[in-house]
Amino acid sequence: MQTIYIDVLIILNIYVNYFLLRITARITHSPLSFRRCMITAVYGSIYSLLILAPSLNGFINTLIKLIAVVTIVIIAFGFQGKKRLIINTVAFFSANFILAGTVYAVYSWSEPDFMQFNNSYFYIDFSLLLLVLTTAVMYFLVYIAENFMYRTPESTDCYDVIIKYMDTVVTLDGLADTGNSLTDFFSGSPVIVCDRKKFSGIKNNGSIPKGFRILPCSTISDSGFIEVFRPDEVLIKNTLSGERKKVDAVIGLGENSGNAVFNPKILKI
Repeated sequence: MQTIYIDVLIILNIYVNYFLLRITARITHSPLSFRRCMITAVYGSIYSLLILAPSLNGFINTLIKLIAVVTIVIIAFGFQGKKRLIINTVAFFSANFILAGTVYAVYSWSEPDFMQFNNSYFYIDFSLLLLVLTTAVMYFLVYIAENFMYRTPESTDCYDVIIKYMDTVVTLDGLADTGNSLTDFFSGSPVIVCDRKKFSGIKNNGSIPKGFRILPCSTISDSGFIEVFRPDEVLIKNTLSGERKKVDAVIGLGENSGNAVFNPKILKI
């Protein structure tokens, strides 16, 4: 009988959980900090110890798996209502399903010396390089699928964009525009371009905003640079339906006549 090393099992699952949470955040455009993602990944790795337990019947195994997934999603993204909980849970389940298929495909191709599967958890004698390459390929496929799925027409709804940074709350009229494809190349987060006049208090308080940097940008007629920073929270509210969504985005400071211009794809899923 092959030996399962608990430390390797835990580390493997922390890595996989972290990766799956990042995929879920990207799919649903939900904010997820590094600290919160790591804490949740460590929590989720505890369930991997079930691979060492006797085989459970289908109902109990499914119930434990459901509890694990729901609590992981709540810890990572918070509870923002039943609808958002279901969406994030389905996205996390889907990421798990895709990863399982990818791992099996790579396993069949590479034929490692040892693979153990029990109670919906797996342990594979993978090299670290092969594991990183496998997850990198999956992330790339999700990126391609995301760009294909989100080719949507410009939204005609009306929005409020509520931005919180430290003790400051700024509310702007939101403008959904598919022409705003600006992305922060450090974090991969979309950039919401806002009127810089609304943020004079943040810029003039004597400290540099969190994540402040300069990004190159271009429009149809011009190109240049834009200042961006990472807010504590961004909430987009549909003023017609009343629906609200926290989104993962950085704030760009430009000249927008009091508006906040965002790509409507960040509201998808």
